Amino acid sequence: MHSSELPDPTPYLDGGELLLTTGLGPSADPDRYVARLARHGLAGLGFGTGLGHDECLPAVTATCAREGLPLIEVPERTPFLALARAVAEARAAERFAEVVRTDEAQRALTAAALGQDRDAGTGRVLDRLAERLDAWVLISDADDRVRHAAPRQASGRAAALAAEIARVREHPGPSSVTVATGGGQVVLQPVRLVGPAVLAVGRDRQFTPVDRQVIGSAVSVLTLAHARSAAAGRAEQRLRTAVLRALATLPGCGAEQVLTDTWGPLPDGDLVVVALGGRSAGRQDVLLDALERASVGFHAELDGQVAAIVGAEAVQPVLALAGRVRDIRAGISDPAPVAGLGRALREAGRALDAAERRDRAVLRFADLAGSGLSALVVPEDAAAFAESVLAPLVRHDTERRGDLVGSLREWLAHHGQWDPAATRLGVHRHTLRARIEKVGGLLARDLDSPGVRAELWFALHSRDRGPGLPLT
Repeated sequence: MHSSELPDPTPYLDGGELLLTTGLGPSADPDRYVARLARHGLAGLGFGTGLGHDECLPAVTATCAREGLPLIEVPERTPFLALARAVAEARAAERFAEVVRTDEAQRALTAAALGQDRDAGTGRVLDRLAERLDAWVLISDADDRVRHAAPRQASGRAAALAAEIARVREHPGPSSVTVATGGGQVVLQPVRLVGPAVLAVGRDRQFTPVDRQVIGSAVSVLTLAHARSAAAGRAEQRLRTAVLRALATLPGCGAEQVLTDTWGPLPDGDLVVVALGGRSAGRQDVLLDALERASVGFHAELDGQVAAIVGAEAVQPVLALAGRVRDIRAGISDPAPVAGLGRALREAGRALDAAERRDRAVLRFADLAGSGLSALVVPEDAAAFAESVLAPLVRHDTERRGDLVGSLREWLAHHGQWDPAATRLGVHRHTLRARIEKVGGLLARDLDSPGVRAELWFALHSRDRGPGLPLT
């Protein structure tokens, strides 16, 4: 509330005030005076009567009606000071009510977050927030999935907000976005759960400053509740990793009993290990969280990968969960008994490595057998091995225009039989024999050894697959 007798008080007003005047200000040009106040966004005009004017100026009344500016007549017996005091007391009561409401909301949200079940606590917080604000609420996680929604059907609103949600989630620092929807609003704020997530709160009318404080309180409660449970979760994951490593390296040491007592027994019959990983950082926590919430098999982080031990029938559910996380690859072992989990873990890890090299979403270890030994070796390592082994032969052929590499390839391809290999090369068998003796001398290896022949054949095969060895 403000009082002024200036012809133009707007330079001293912010907008939203109730302006009081005894009529001196508007008397010169009532139309212009009132229109200027309306454009400035005042809440209303209080016209004091019984002093300069016995009643409101007719021109002021008409212009206020035309401009939609509320007009209040203030008789002389009601001093302006009394109005100012009444407004101040009402505002103070309003602010106190806001503090009480915010405090009550914080208490309710904190109580909802308490408990050991992290997911249930998050759901209860969203339920309370929706009730307090008479709004719909949802959380979209790091992979654009609606993790929780209140009411449940509110999850369908995430699709229309996908672009705004992504913008808030990917912003490097804390941010808040308000989206206008018809006559209502949607407030988006980042929240840290398992990976970056976004809290969306919407309704068909605008949010007040107190409402926004309550939303901020919900974000703080969710973040603190997650940090509290995440510490216990990290300790449990370390225990899971230790149990899995013991199962793999020390069968019969009692780790299976620890697993059964803590997380329940493994499935009956043969087991399958699904190794999950990817090039994107920060995906392990998301994977472990998804497996934990789905209660699929026993899972743990081991050597930079997430391993899930399941029965054969649960492999597809694990792959479906992994498929919801971006840039994830999966390697699947052959079935194995509990005593063979070490072998199954190695198989799944090799299949995962091959899946990443081939840019395959899923690869089974059994599929690698049909691809040959080279599928199990990193191409760069195979090329380096071939270069090291065959370098003396490549150098000889380059400098002396021989064909030791080609002769060795044909001789090995014909299982060391001289006549068929020589015929294929178009040389005399004695010439081929001399070349192979030269190969053995340059390589300082016994070519009658099956192991040496296998290594040389692998080196030649790796060289053929690659761009060729440097002629050094």
